[in-house]
Amino acid sequence: MGDRPVYSCRCHVFRIDATTKKTWIPAAEGPVQVSFFFDPSKRAYRVVSIDNGKPIINSTVVAGMTFSRTAQKFGQWSDQRANTVYGVGFGNEDELTKFADQFEEAKSCV
Repeated sequence: MGDRPVYSCRCHVFRIDATTKKTWIPAAEGPVQVSFFFDPSKRAYRVVSIDNGKPIINSTVVAGMTFSRTAQKFGQWSDQRANTVYGVGFGNEDELTKFADQFEEAKSCV
């Protein structure tokens, strides 16, 4: 059956600078679609975003992950498998809340 989308939104996507571990680097020039996918056969969730045919997020949600709201419209999580920290910026706090809720729901199911 494969992955099926369960939630999508548009936001700015960032990755932490691997050298400084302090600076956010934009992963795309503007807002992009970010989606949560669920694979029922594996009981696994992934956060995926593709910009111009290039994957900028492909993060499998695992039980130990934490999504942190670090500002009113910004949040982040660390993906040790991808060896990076992802950041997402939204137009308003409600959009961030919906994303955070979906992340927590996905984490609770794995």
